[in-house]
Amino acid sequence: MDESMKKLDAFFNPCSVAVVGATKKIDKAGHVIFKNFATNKLRGVFKGDLYPVNPGEDSILGFKCYPTIKQIPFDVDFIVVIVPAKVVPSIMEEAASKKVKAAVIVSAGFKEVGNKELEEKVIAAAKKGGIRVLGPNCLGIYYSKTGVDSLFLPETKVLTTGEDVIATPRPMPGDIAMLTQSGAFGVAALDYLTGRQMGVSKFVSFGNKCDVTDYEIFNYLLHDEETRVILSYVEDIKHGREFLNVAKKVTAEKPVVVIKAGKSEAGARAARSHTGAIAGSDKIYEAAFEQAGIIRARDMEEFFDAGKVLAMQPPALGNNIGILTDAGGPGVMTVDELEIQGLTVEPFSKETIQKFDQLKADGVILRIAATHNPVDLTGSVTDEQFVTSVDLMFQDPEVDGIIFLGLHHMPGLREKYIDDVAKVACKYRKPLVMCDIGETEMALYTRSRFDRLGIPSYSSPEDAARSMRALVKYGTYLQRTGAAEEYIKGFLQRKNWH
Repeated sequence: MDESMKKLDAFFNPCSVAVVGATKKIDKAGHVIFKNFATNKLRGVFKGDLYPVNPGEDSILGFKCYPTIKQIPFDVDFIVVIVPAKVVPSIMEEAASKKVKAAVIVSAGFKEVGNKELEEKVIAAAKKGGIRVLGPNCLGIYYSKTGVDSLFLPETKVLTTGEDVIATPRPMPGDIAMLTQSGAFGVAALDYLTGRQMGVSKFVSFGNKCDVTDYEIFNYLLHDEETRVILSYVEDIKHGREFLNVAKKVTAEKPVVVIKAGKSEAGARAARSHTGAIAGSDKIYEAAFEQAGIIRARDMEEFFDAGKVLAMQPPALGNNIGILTDAGGPGVMTVDELEIQGLTVEPFSKETIQKFDQLKADGVILRIAATHNPVDLTGSVTDEQFVTSVDLMFQDPEVDGIIFLGLHHMPGLREKYIDDVAKVACKYRKPLVMCDIGETEMALYTRSRFDRLGIPSYSSPEDAARSMRALVKYGTYLQRTGAAEEYIKGFLQRKNWH
């Protein structure tokens, strides 16, 4: 690991952390951040040394407090700064003299409100000391494995009723890295990912991006074995050429999904007042993402759905999709959305059609079932019919991926088809996406079972179709760059599929 990567690594794996602006006042951000680290240290998760810095306190949560960074008699790798903006430049000067490697500046009040000169002073002090900076105006880092948690929003809150509730949940460990220029969107993303049981490898909030850039974190994550998919919310991208060069390397090994805000003129104006971003031409961003193999999500739902499917399933190496359903209407809706997304639903090969005809003749499936694509097994479907049909569809060389509309409502269905369909999917190199419509306990249970078995499930045909598009888009890019075979081989090995 070279020196620049070591400094970035200090954000995630620090040997020591100082929280500048730590306080005993429980309603202050400095208290929440320090408590995050202190709690993780007491749990044995954060194994580094921890120092609160506040000239007005002797100790905080049982940890000796120091008036300044300079007065800490030990090395400090990483600092989290949550003090008034005007004080931050002097804090950075102290950090430079202490040879701090990395700093998260949570404090706001810089170029996002027009105070560009103050931010430049921070940058100058950091550069002089060789300190890498995230922020200002950001949340910083969350990495559950090492207990680094600079989120200033408390994990739990007490309501006026006295009830203790989850306010800002921390997600379980996983293989999705979440990057965001907006702290608020980042918090919402953590809430969403936690609720959907989607694990996170690392979380990075950039804020104003005064120093550490997207492409540097992309490059870091390229070499991070825990990260398999990158989700990124951006308002602007600095150093476009460097970003493109790194992004191309990343997308050859790991899919990247971006949601780009500030597309409209009014949105770009809002971005400037939010993080000081210069949004630029949306057409330029569109072309750059396409060139780099980045999948661009049009809205928040598509953003998370694409991340989920790319983490769970191999890419599709063609755009013809098979549909298996027990409900005609949702099957038609799926066809419509697939075509809107530029995918096709062509009839099966002659061999597959003949095999389905034989199943009808043998009484394995009903004669009234539609079997040319979509396959509609009707409301009389059984577990065995689903499993037999999905296996047959996977064998068809004309089918590049399958959307399985396994609506749980049908009387002949039990739970056996869930495990058996998942087992069939693991025998093939093609993706399977599942949809079950409903929000009752059984629908939620069915989708969660499929998710746990590695089959991404969705609550609408449209979401399932758009997710399949992400797999097709990524597969097309990998084929264009000659990286498809290597990627799929590695994917199957990680998943321990056949």
